[in-house]
Amino acid sequence: MTMPEDPKRGFATRAVHGGRTPPVEQTPSSVPLYQTSTWRFDTSEDYAEVINFRRPGYVYGRGYGNPTVEAFESLMADLEGTEAAYGFGSGMAAIHAVVTTLAETGDRVVSSPELYGGAYSLFHHVLPRYGIEVTFVSPHDPDAVAEALPGAKLFHVETIANPNVTVADLAALGERCRTAGVPAVVDNTFASPYLCNPAGFGFDVVLHSATKYVGGHHDLIGGVACTTGELRNRLRKTAIDVGGAMQPLDAWLAIRGLITLELRMQRHSSNAQALGEFLEGHAKVERVHYPGLASHPHHEVAKRELPRGFGGMLAFEVEGGVDPAVRFCDALELSWVGTSLGGHKTLVGHAASTTHRQMDTEARRAAGIGDGLIRVSVGLEDPDDILEDFDRALEKA
Repeated sequence: MTMPEDPKRGFATRAVHGGRTPPVEQTPSSVPLYQTSTWRFDTSEDYAEVINFRRPGYVYGRGYGNPTVEAFESLMADLEGTEAAYGFGSGMAAIHAVVTTLAETGDRVVSSPELYGGAYSLFHHVLPRYGIEVTFVSPHDPDAVAEALPGAKLFHVETIANPNVTVADLAALGERCRTAGVPAVVDNTFASPYLCNPAGFGFDVVLHSATKYVGGHHDLIGGVACTTGELRNRLRKTAIDVGGAMQPLDAWLAIRGLITLELRMQRHSSNAQALGEFLEGHAKVERVHYPGLASHPHHEVAKRELPRGFGGMLAFEVEGGVDPAVRFCDALELSWVGTSLGGHKTLVGHAASTTHRQMDTEARRAAGIGDGLIRVSVGLEDPDDILEDFDRALEKA
């Protein structure tokens, strides 16, 4: 329905209603950005049909659907090899929605203890307030995980753990979950859909913080859960009820990022490999955590699970602990001290005081996060420039 032209209408009315989307018969080279929060209906009946999902259409931007967001969801599902996907306002919104959709008061979930700081807080502090019990089991002992699974509502793990880049054996874990009939949920953010597709290992939900490698340019906040069509609809209901759905601009930026994901992940991986090898031979570095190194405890698992590359995330421990680690970070010139990861710039952070500040000393050390551990998101710069920057900063550590 369109409002007919009427020169008698006032200026403000014409300004409000005069802008119209022109009909487009050609196919654009990129997905259009539908930056709108609401949509018009011809009749109240049409409105009721669409808002109740009895027929296709768009209603409102708080989770009911948007063409740009749906284009992103479709692309993510295709790249992860799942039936469907649902976009969220952040990676944490995605994790929270998945857990609270699958579990409720009185239920129990099983999780790896090797978690991103935000997920750590969710599992340790928020879920207990909901009356949801969490059992923590090392993902590197699949039999111990199997023993904990009976009666659980889900199992949660990270493909490559934040921040010390351990690698879970997804094939073994997926098999244990299938046997127990427990939904398997994996955060695939560190790997990206280019390096690993956990659905192929039997995982029912594949999560991403789209803010990271999916977007790739430090300019969006978003999350996504790739799963079945049935569970997608349940997640959508949760998002409509509690908020946290992805917005069109972030979806549009994420689509742009996915176009170059393969090329970026190849460069991230090669740069991280070069940096890991350099750091492993440095006198001021106690230990390097990177799955591409033969010294990594899960190198063989990583070779099976990440055949296209080992990713752009690494961690290392500076000799001497906290003070030298902080001095190193502050001495960097090219690389940035900053939060987040997976973008074009190299970012570093002292894990104990930043990304994993929610954990007390005992919990950090139990998770293998040393006092001097530095997390590095290796960017797309020239590798020699990254190495020179780290070498100079280590001399000042």
